[in-house]
Amino acid sequence: MSSNVQRRGVIRAGAGVTLASLVGGVARKARAEGLSGATGKFDDSTVIQIARRLANAEYHPPGQSLPKALDNLTFDQYRGIAYRPDRALWAGDNLAFDVEFFPRGFLYRPRIEIYEVRDGQAGTVPYSPDLFTYSDPALRVTDDLGFAGVRLRTAINTPGVMEEFCVFLGASYFRAVAKGQDYGLSARGFANGTGDPKGEEFALFRAFWLEKPQPGVQSIVVHALLDSPTVTGAFRFTIRPGDNTVFDVQTTLFPRAKIEQSGIAPLTGMFYFDVNDHNHVDDWRPAAHDSEALQMWTGADQQLYRPLRNPLDLQFSTFSDVSPRGFGLMQRRRAFHDYEDLALHYEKRPSLWIEPIGDWGAGWVDLVEIPTPNEVNDNIVSFWRPKEPLRAGQEYHFTYRMYWGWDAPFPTPLARIGATRVGSVVDNNDARFFAIDFMGTPFEHLPKDTHFHVTPKTSAGTIQNVVVEPNPAINGIRTTFEFIPGDAKVADLSAVLETDSGPISEQWLYRWTP
Repeated sequence: MSSNVQRRGVIRAGAGVTLASLVGGVARKARAEGLSGATGKFDDSTVIQIARRLANAEYHPPGQSLPKALDNLTFDQYRGIAYRPDRALWAGDNLAFDVEFFPRGFLYRPRIEIYEVRDGQAGTVPYSPDLFTYSDPALRVTDDLGFAGVRLRTAINTPGVMEEFCVFLGASYFRAVAKGQDYGLSARGFANGTGDPKGEEFALFRAFWLEKPQPGVQSIVVHALLDSPTVTGAFRFTIRPGDNTVFDVQTTLFPRAKIEQSGIAPLTGMFYFDVNDHNHVDDWRPAAHDSEALQMWTGADQQLYRPLRNPLDLQFSTFSDVSPRGFGLMQRRRAFHDYEDLALHYEKRPSLWIEPIGDWGAGWVDLVEIPTPNEVNDNIVSFWRPKEPLRAGQEYHFTYRMYWGWDAPFPTPLARIGATRVGSVVDNNDARFFAIDFMGTPFEHLPKDTHFHVTPKTSAGTIQNVVVEPNPAINGIRTTFEFIPGDAKVADLSAVLETDSGPISEQWLYRWTP
């Protein structure tokens, strides 16, 4: 993994820790009392009971004080403290998984409690400075520091070679990869107030319980305790790495206060530029992003595709739905030449699809696009926002499946968006030229003389000069048109490829801003 990607990861996660730590006092005694019941007999109700008890008590964040030698670590100093692979939890036990832990320091100050579950009994994973190597011996201190996060390993790419495939580190952030992939976007346990000018609250996974798997079992179960000034929660992750790395997620949330802008299954990534949004970026590469679009499958069986942008002003888009089938931040284009980056390999970044289990009722898929001057900052967030606020004293249950992989996990008979390109119009500086490629299953069996047509729509401005023509390079169809915004400051555009028998593609959506 390149240093640029690592730095973006620590900045992303550390920001949440810093904001969450501003509320409440710090006391080891309070931490111990709040997590009473964390050790001893353990079952699937244990973390739920702890979260329920915490929700009825005053919020106390975990301790953040560090010895002087570690109090102001730089990024490079922090990277110089490395976990010893031979000391991994379950190393030498001939299991499909082992676990390493992150040191505290730099942006990762909170002490995160770690427990191991064996045969229905939970015990503390002991800390020792000898679990780590140090590029600077002065950074080795003998205090009982505890850990900052968890790294899961398995032989995901090469038999017998244990490699990191999942990390929980910073606030409630976590990320994973499938076989052959590099890290990209992240997920979170919960979002509260994302995009709100008043500021966002970042909840924290303050404790983890790691169930020791049985020999031959190819999945691992991780329990996590979420905590913040306004909500507690219990999470159970059943994780199966492979060609798709799949998480089965069971959550129980206990609001301490009314939450108007809750975010369920939040996804966080980076979009810097692409061929649809390149006009204010001076860069030699064709594109740079973790994800290129928000994809949705609605409860009404519509399949929607919304290319992402790096806007000049913050953009908040909402997509109303009832009982959604799924949504995700997707990276479809998988050729090296789509990005031309030998270090960052954006073509290997995972897509992440969320499949709700059960009826999530009415709400919105929200998309927040934040301006960024570079590719260091995560500037894209998407999540499910229930229609009704979460209320203090109530319990809320959400179950979903996460697919970290190369594409959406389901086949579709519809044509899909292959690319969206936007540029200037010759002799008309007030217009923008759009080119949209459709490709996929329908073109494998439709007759050669099929009549295709597209009627683009816009919420503001006008559209003219619509052209639909074959694109033999992709065995598909390209439509082009000119968009004249007029006095509009924002416009939502849409288009669907049709034959004389009706629509045959997913619906293309786009938000234009100056």
